[in-house]
Amino acid sequence: MYIPKYYEEKDWAEIQNLIREFGFATLVSAKDGIPVATHIPLELNQNASGDWILMGHGSRANQQLKSFEDGKDVLAIFMGPHAYVSPSWYNHKNVPTWNYMAIHAYGKVRILEGAELRASLGKMMARYENLHAEHPTKIEDVPEQLLQTDFRGLIAFEIKIERFEANSKLSQNRDAESYQGVIDHLKKSDDYDSKRIAEEMEKRKK
Repeated sequence: MYIPKYYEEKDWAEIQNLIREFGFATLVSAKDGIPVATHIPLELNQNASGDWILMGHGSRANQQLKSFEDGKDVLAIFMGPHAYVSPSWYNHKNVPTWNYMAIHAYGKVRILEGAELRASLGKMMARYENLHAEHPTKIEDVPEQLLQTDFRGLIAFEIKIERFEANSKLSQNRDAESYQGVIDHLKKSDDYDSKRIAEEMEKRKK
């Protein structure tokens, strides 16, 4: 990913938070020399060895996932909040741009089966059920026969992360007055992403 020096995100806590908030990723790999992608939720965790991993699963009918084998290289793209920035918000003449936050995670795949598959799905289900459901359903609440049928149709995997690239393009190259002008105008928007970008800019204001 192209990242000018002043946009590079190095704060590991910020990177983790962004991945967990915007966990619906684009998973990219190569199949027969052609780039292929799947849009899929990925869960960030640390394994027993202290390695950072992403866990996910998808349909066994998905040709990209069917091409996975242990050690295959993949790229997971996490797109955070993004917002249009008008030059009219600066104290000088300029051109429009876009502020955004994005993370690229590169790593190698390992296929999960049996107890590991169940544990991976149970962990992801618990997280999202507790976030979104008034009365969360646990994996233990799902009838075993239904689970086994579901498992047969899935490919579950983990990605051992080898490196991250993180870009937080938040008007860091602007003077203090123009920077504040961008925050003020984004705050007025009804758009969720605009408000989130304003929040991130305010948090990082010098």
